[in-house]
Amino acid sequence: MSESIIIAETSKGAVAPVTAELVSAAIAMGTTPTIIVPCTDSSIADNAGFEGAGRTIAVKGGCFENYDASSWAAAIDAAAPAGTLLAAATPQSKDLLARVAARRGLAVVQDVVAINGSNLTSPIYSGKAMQTVALSGDAAVSVRANIFPAANASGADVSVVDQSGDVATAVQEIIARASARLDVAEANIIISGGRGMGSPDNFSHLERIADVLGAAVGASRAAVDTWDDIPHSMQVGQTGKTVNPNLYIAVGISGAIQHLAGMRSSKYIVAINKDADAPIFAHADYGIVATWEETLPVLESALSAMMA
Repeated sequence: MSESIIIAETSKGAVAPVTAELVSAAIAMGTTPTIIVPCTDSSIADNAGFEGAGRTIAVKGGCFENYDASSWAAAIDAAAPAGTLLAAATPQSKDLLARVAARRGLAVVQDVVAINGSNLTSPIYSGKAMQTVALSGDAAVSVRANIFPAANASGADVSVVDQSGDVATAVQEIIARASARLDVAEANIIISGGRGMGSPDNFSHLERIADVLGAAVGASRAAVDTWDDIPHSMQVGQTGKTVNPNLYIAVGISGAIQHLAGMRSSKYIVAINKDADAPIFAHADYGIVATWEETLPVLESALSAMMA
């Protein structure tokens, strides 16, 4: 069985208790689940950590204010890793699960009441009989409530992926979360650019933000290898410098293993990339899916105002 992904059930701006039951269901399948939390306020994902679960991804966007099947499915499909999907067997979640499954070409098993590894049992004929199916690959599975014991709450390792398209709002939340987590008196900050910056001349935008923050400017190996104007002394990565700052901002960096080896221990990682599938987002605490041209001017303006 490959990775499992739980689509958290939310209610009145909070993670619903049935989500803890889904964690137990995923563990019964022999997997360590990743929890996806659709939300308008990523802080609710801080309460989506459970014993036996892996990381939590808060998928933040204005579309989650009210249920819209198409936009919810598109946003979750873009943010969730590959694997078997689990959701509560509520009318809304069953509809959402089926739509994400259709986008991924997955088989759907609804209303599961028992799990034994890859064997799933669900009622048929209006509950007059039970069927057991064996999964041979990834699937989309809805699980009935009050069947599995609730997993105990635990600290959540939360990453945030912003799907709102509102760069200004995303930047404001970056600043709020960073300010809450970082001790400015002790902080060291790095903002790095990759080949996605398009030209070494565009690193001037990173330098202006670095001036505001008192940060250093770094670069990926791809940027150093591509442009002579970007010196090796700026390279962060396995063959460059290994860094451990409080805040690491990666701009236009895809997140190759070589680069991650040099910065993945950073206390707080922000990724800005126009490719929603960029590997860097799997390691970021906060991600903005947008071009650097859209994001950096807003980031510079907001930071300048904050530092004034």
